[in-house]
Amino acid sequence: MPNYDYFCEANGKTIEVNHRISESLSTWGEVCFTAQISLDDTDFEAPVRKVIRPVSVAIPTSNSTLKEKGFTKLVKRDDGVYENVTALDRESRYMKAGDNSTIPQLHKKISS
Repeated sequence: MPNYDYFCEANGKTIEVNHRISESLSTWGEVCFTAQISLDDTDFEAPVRKVIRPVSVAIPTSNSTLKEKGFTKLVKRDDGVYENVTALDRESRYMKAGDNSTIPQLHKKISS
């Protein structure tokens, strides 16, 4: 069963409730009963509204896509050694601890 958030203007609270998609909750009392929580001082008949939450989606992205978009991706290869898998032609492929010449040139990727 999916989770839904309901907001009550009477008390300013948002409660997460788990119920069937076919169910519809419209009052604070229904939300409290479904969530198994106390009404407190809020009227049982106080109206609530369903809050839409943003959905996060993770999409696998290839190294070439990251490179095209201007991102830098470093992969640890050894102790103190990282491979810049999105290195541009003028950048060092490997970044080594203590060697400033191998640091990715981020200032050249960022435009104002």
